[in-house]
Amino acid sequence: MNMKSISYILGWILRIEAIFMALPVVTSVIYEEPEGVAYLAVMVICLLLGQLLTHKKPKNPSFYAKEGFVTTALGWIAMSLFGCLPFILTGEIPSFVDALFETVSGFTTTGASILTDVEAMSHCSLLWRSFTHWIGGMGVLVFLLAVLPMVGGSNMHLMKAESPGPSVGKLVPKVRFTAQILYRLYIVLTVLEFVLLLLGKMPVFDALCISFGTAGTGGFGIKNDSIASYSPYLQWVVTIFMILFGVNFNVYFLVYIRKFRDAVRCEEMRWYLAIIAAAIALICVNAYDLALTLENNLRNSAFQVASIITTTGFATVNFDLWPEFSRTILILLMFCGACAGSTGGGIKVSRIVIAAKAMGAYIGSFLHPRAVRRIKFEDKDVETETLRAILVYFVAVVFIFTASVLLVSLDNMDQVTNITAVAATFNNIGPGLNAVGPTCNFSGFSGLSKYVMIFDMLAGRLEIFPLLMLFYPPLWKESLAEARRRKR
Repeated sequence: MNMKSISYILGWILRIEAIFMALPVVTSVIYEEPEGVAYLAVMVICLLLGQLLTHKKPKNPSFYAKEGFVTTALGWIAMSLFGCLPFILTGEIPSFVDALFETVSGFTTTGASILTDVEAMSHCSLLWRSFTHWIGGMGVLVFLLAVLPMVGGSNMHLMKAESPGPSVGKLVPKVRFTAQILYRLYIVLTVLEFVLLLLGKMPVFDALCISFGTAGTGGFGIKNDSIASYSPYLQWVVTIFMILFGVNFNVYFLVYIRKFRDAVRCEEMRWYLAIIAAAIALICVNAYDLALTLENNLRNSAFQVASIITTTGFATVNFDLWPEFSRTILILLMFCGACAGSTGGGIKVSRIVIAAKAMGAYIGSFLHPRAVRRIKFEDKDVETETLRAILVYFVAVVFIFTASVLLVSLDNMDQVTNITAVAATFNNIGPGLNAVGPTCNFSGFSGLSKYVMIFDMLAGRLEIFPLLMLFYPPLWKESLAEARRRKR
């Protein structure tokens, strides 16, 4: 285990987090809020610790998959621990577990909140909550790779560990340039939404926070009713951009290099859009409110489907009051998630499609045992290693989800609340049903349950295995053995 390289990268993560905290500091100056002092203090702490860890570049900077996983997991934990300190120092969220829950929910783009009155928070804290979505959406390590040449050819291990989806590839030969392209596309889409929201007469502060939340598919609202009080135009803009940010960013790269035909032929995107269209149609018919116009019903259905499948978590209506059929569709969309390579969470459409094709091929093998059946996805043969990885991922999801529901059930809440609370945090969605519905929050859970869901949020955002690597004893035994050998 190359601990010097790991600590070096962690130092840079803290330095970058300090730079990001300049935004709430500036916001506090604009709105003349004393809470900005807390952000400035944490900013200085992060800079000092970051400088301490990065003052000397490691002689052997290269590392492999295990270091990439450990660095990613530790990086997100460190980022969350320091990111929650301003909430505690300002007194706006005095409890450590609550402040950590809120911050992890922000960075992992979950949007689950323990706050009972969002509008009572300062502008700088509201902006920091939303900005954590934007930081976590594309990933702080991807940002780090975009601005700083870190570890040569081993950069790919960092990107694979942080990026969502069954596989990650380079858009261009060098990983650094790939990271830069991803962030350029990310920024362009964010700015475009921001401008369109301003054209709809949304206040600048609101437009900035909503754009950050939509881009990262996070869902932290700055109003107690989330998005419900905004105009139909603004709701449609947010709906469209939630769907856009749920698309694999490779598609946008293909558009960027003018390979429009390849972009349109993306199989995962076509399945993703088909699922959205079918869900909207079914919910619009099933949850149709005669007291509202067709446009209103269609808008509410489209907004909530886009919000849940992309794991954003914004709300325009209390969908917990919808018929059971519509609520069940939303629960299924919670697990489905968006496309691989997007800012959305969940299992991902690509995994579900590949798993369905594998099941079909397996059933077909009973009819023709000797036939060689190849599973194709995106016009390419799916490798056996990819199928194995997807299977292991599904098994890990089942185990973690089951264990989490059991632990959360110790709080004696109803089953729908427990199951959807875990589903909402594990899949990085935000709201669930019943006691954690769109008009409620997660403050009623015990400290133990909150720590369980903090783990779930991190595991869901990091695709499980980087976080599990920290709890894998052979890794640390091997690291200790290596350290002893070096001393000799």
